[in-house]
Amino acid sequence: MEQKISISAQLQSKGRVYLLPLIAILLSIASCAANNKNIKHVSLVGAGASFPAPLYERWLSDYNQQNPNVEINYQAIGSSAGVQQLIEGTVDFAASDVGITNEQAAQVKKGVMALPITAGSIVLAYNLTPVARQSSQLNLPTSLKLSRQVYVDIFLGKIMNWNHPRIAVANPGVNLPNLPIQVVHRTDGSGTTSVLTQHLSSISPEWKSKVGAGKAVAWQVGIGGRGNEGVTALIQQIPGAIGYVEYVYAKQNKLPVAALENKFGNYITPTPESVAQTLEAVKLPADNLIAFITDPTGAQSYPIVTYSWLLTYHQYPNRAKAQALKNFIDWALVEGQKSSLELGYIPLSKKVVVQVQSAAKKIAE
Repeated sequence: MEQKISISAQLQSKGRVYLLPLIAILLSIASCAANNKNIKHVSLVGAGASFPAPLYERWLSDYNQQNPNVEINYQAIGSSAGVQQLIEGTVDFAASDVGITNEQAAQVKKGVMALPITAGSIVLAYNLTPVARQSSQLNLPTSLKLSRQVYVDIFLGKIMNWNHPRIAVANPGVNLPNLPIQVVHRTDGSGTTSVLTQHLSSISPEWKSKVGAGKAVAWQVGIGGRGNEGVTALIQQIPGAIGYVEYVYAKQNKLPVAALENKFGNYITPTPESVAQTLEAVKLPADNLIAFITDPTGAQSYPIVTYSWLLTYHQYPNRAKAQALKNFIDWALVEGQKSSLELGYIPLSKKVVVQVQSAAKKIAE
C-alpha cells in the first residue's frame, strides 16, 4: 500500500522570528523569512520511507497554513525506492531510515546530502485483543515482556505459540493464550527492516549467519505487508500476529507493543525518555551525519531506535527549488520539531539541529 501526501504551501511575504535560545537558529529563521520574499510558485517532489510519513503529513499541513506558494508532494514508497528515485533524478528529495551508502551516493550525479530530520523507535506490535476479550481470565498486561533471545527466535520461527514456556518465564502470573504466533514483516525494501535486522544481527550470531541485515532479507517465517501501514493493517487483522513497525503506527492504531530486554538486562517500553537516552549515545560524524547504534548499553535505553534522514541533492540547477527546499528544511528543524512528541517521534536535540542547519546551508543553488 502506498501512502500519498500532497499538500500545497506558500511562502509568506512577511517572515516570522522564533525566539529560541540558540543564536544560530534565530539567525537562520530570519534569513529563511527574508528568502521567502524571493520565491513565487515552486513545486517539490519527494519519496521514500514510510517511517516518517505521518510526521511529514503533519508538517506539510502546518506548513501549508503559513506558506501557500510551494507545492510539496511526498510518496511513502519505502527507503529503497526513495533512494533509487533520487539516484535516477526523478525526485527533488528522498527520505530514508538508513541514510544512504557510499556506493549509492556515488551514483547521484548532482551529489547528495543526508540530513537527520527526526527520530523514533521501531516496536514489536502484536494482536491478542480478540483472545483477551473472549477470556477475562487471561489477565494480559499492556506490554508483554520479550527477552532478547525470545524475540529473535520468534522471527526465526523457533517459537511458534504465545504460551511458549520461554515467553511465560518473563511474564509470571500472565495466563498466555494457546494461540499460534503469526509473524508479519515488510515486503518492500525498507529502512525499518534494515534497522531491525541490524539489531537482530548484533545480538544473535544465529540470526546474523542465517538471515543477516538489510533493507530486504530472506525471512524464515511469516507473511509480508507493504510499508509500515501494510504491516500494521495485517497485525490488526490477524489474531496472534506480531510484527515490527515505527512506534507512531502502533500508537495511532492502539496496538500493544512489547517491552524488550535491552543489553543491560532490563525490559524497556518505548517512551520519549527511553528512546532519547538511546539517541544520546549516537554520535553523528561531521562529514555525512549518518550513524546508528545497534545495541545500546544504557540501563534504561530502548534497544531499537533510529534517526530518519532527508536526502537532498548537493546542487540544484533550479535556484527557486533549492531555496524553497532549504526554507522547508529549516522550518522542519525548528517549528516542525514541536509536533514530534505528540505523534510519537522524538524531537532532535539542539546540538543535532545546529549540525543539520549548518549542513543544509551547503545545498547549492
